[in-house]
Amino acid sequence: MKITILDDLFDTLRTLPCFDMLAGHDVVVWNDHVDDVDVLAERLADSEVLVLIRERTSIRASLLERLPRLRLISQRSVYPHIDVEACTRLGVIVSSSQHPGEPCYAAAELTWGLLLAAVRQIPQQAAALKQGKWQIGVGRTLRGQTLGIYGYGRIGMQVGKYAEAFGMHVTVWAREPSLERARADGRNVACSRANFFETCDVISLHLRLTPSTLGIVTAGDLARMKPGALLVNTSRAGLIEPGALAAGLRAGRPAMAAVDVFEQEPLVDGAYPLLAFETSVCTPHIGYVTSDEYQLQFRDIFEQILAYAAGTPSNVVNPEVLAR
Repeated sequence: MKITILDDLFDTLRTLPCFDMLAGHDVVVWNDHVDDVDVLAERLADSEVLVLIRERTSIRASLLERLPRLRLISQRSVYPHIDVEACTRLGVIVSSSQHPGEPCYAAAELTWGLLLAAVRQIPQQAAALKQGKWQIGVGRTLRGQTLGIYGYGRIGMQVGKYAEAFGMHVTVWAREPSLERARADGRNVACSRANFFETCDVISLHLRLTPSTLGIVTAGDLARMKPGALLVNTSRAGLIEPGALAAGLRAGRPAMAAVDVFEQEPLVDGAYPLLAFETSVCTPHIGYVTSDEYQLQFRDIFEQILAYAAGTPSNVVNPEVLAR
């Protein structure tokens, strides 16, 4: 089969042990990011299988209608970037493993890394040292402080364990089913949403971006945060009301931000508001970008391709297409 892989920016996939699973197939790997539909249509013109790296490229009807040979899109996790309805109409199977029960340790670890970097001013202190300056400020100790986890899923649960290891108290706010899981784990649950934002020293967002969670963290929520509080977002930028975080930082609530996600990605605008704050630590959506996590993800993705080739498609998002 003709298989095309998009957005492998550092040509990482060929180095993974699981890449050998595609032996015998005609595989083309693109190492840049392209949004232009005309360019994508040309690159994918002969493709039977398209492999996506998370949500880096949007796959909409305007592109799909120009890919008559495409029969399978294989990826992992959520798929808001794929027009599933158009795929079904055009006879394209979408396979996407939801990896039930398996947390993304890489994302949880980066969350903790950003948290530590922010409260101890690690990037700022390191940059100042390179400029010949010695100690430019005073950081904070995490022990005894309260970490608020907004969204108690697989990653949020893992971050809570890291917090315990650092001697932090953990408070959770989420939908009721997630709150029930938190209670079952012995977690403290905030008595209200307002109380959650008012009492936590650090708040870390761990929600999926859906129509119901779009802009769920409002400017009013941020204004309730403690003086000196930190907001961490390694989930999705759209969870926060547009412009609210930058405005909040200007107003001092929250006092600090650590983010790995942005409204427009890839972000190549050095004038992006959050990058201008000395109190913000920003990374380019690298939460899942480790060789170990790639091996886990792409083993699943390539297994879906082999299952399709064997006539038994797996993890099918749009089973209606199978009747065709």
